[in-house]
Amino acid sequence: MMLYPPMGSLVEKVGSRYLLVNLVARRAREISAKAEEEGEIIEKKPVSEAIDEVYSGKLKIKGE
Repeated sequence: MMLYPPMGSLVEKVGSRYLLVNLVARRAREISAKAEEEGEIIEKKPVSEAIDEVYSGKLKIKGE
């Protein structure tokens, strides 16, 4: 089974798997909390949305 986007590409953008997991988890919680506050229905899973943001370069680690 192939994952998209590839894990290697995501790790390259962030620096390590540990940082990637923490970044994606934190952003997914933010997406979920915002949707809950505003009463929105989430079309896409928050983790998938966060991964897409990392892959597109929209989400980065502070200090980079």
